[in-house]
Amino acid sequence: MFELKSIDREAIPKALEKAERYRLLGEPDEAESICLDILAIEPDNDRALITMLLSLTEQFRTGCSDCQKRAEGILPRLASEYERQYYAGIICERRGSALLDRGGVGSGPVAFEWFRQAMAWYERAEAVSPPQNNDAILRWNTCARIIMKHDLKPPVEMHEPVLME
Repeated sequence: MFELKSIDREAIPKALEKAERYRLLGEPDEAESICLDILAIEPDNDRALITMLLSLTEQFRTGCSDCQKRAEGILPRLASEYERQYYAGIICERRGSALLDRGGVGSGPVAFEWFRQAMAWYERAEAVSPPQNNDAILRWNTCARIIMKHDLKPPVEMHEPVLME
């Protein structure tokens, strides 16, 4: 329907600032759009990839149906093993938070599983983190505190009753 216009390569630094500003203003759709424009010119721009991943995870709360899959698709494109592990944790943590915010029957145990999966990713990231980078520890602690604050428990396994003769 429309042919999208390209931005100038020289405009990328300002466009990245604008995308981050839109994210901070709670407008992840706009931030995502800017990242798509940047990535059309520089497909391996790590900052744009991370900003887009974060924008997608911020849309979990609105029920975006394909945002998780698209965010996960960005992971292999990130420059370092640490970033791949860390941002995999972010995806899981934000899925858990969005689920917890929405509530509903059974949301607590499922959110618990998302937070535990995030914590496992953060532990992997911590093992390969750059010196003086404690971001994975901070995120791990946040997940642990959310689990404790909301008294989240793992799902209870249902067993078939055994009939006695």
